[in-house]
Amino acid sequence: MSILKTHIALIATNLEKSVEFYQALFGVAPVKYKSDYAKFDIANPPLNLTLNLAENVQPGGNLSHLGIQVETSEAVTAAIERFKTAKLSLFEEHETDCCYAIQDKVWVTDPDGNRWEIFVVKVADTAPEKNLVVSIDSNSANSSCCQ
Repeated sequence: MSILKTHIALIATNLEKSVEFYQALFGVAPVKYKSDYAKFDIANPPLNLTLNLAENVQPGGNLSHLGIQVETSEAVTAAIERFKTAKLSLFEEHETDCCYAIQDKVWVTDPDGNRWEIFVVKVADTAPEKNLVVSIDSNSANSSCCQ
């Protein structure tokens, strides 16, 4: 498997303050900033960090899920086969509009309940926007896949 970068998704109760914090921490601006979502593509270390707006942080912290971004859909398919061989329970998504991007992905959960995804981004931004209105919309088409 050719890994492009590691992906970490965090829940943020105040997206604006979280964006300011991670912008200062990594020294880069987000590459995608929506009303309920922000994405940082960090070169060093190679990291895809996303922030997902939620009303509160659940017990156990603010980790939403972990992921490994790969370069091709074939790499996702190889992961699916590897997981099936290992008899892991998995969930596949193909051509899914998630985190404001079109992706192919597969999800697995470790024994402690940590969710991992292996994914490829096929279309980087499905909803470019200029105006940001911070609100939590639980009915958003993108809310469930990014958390």
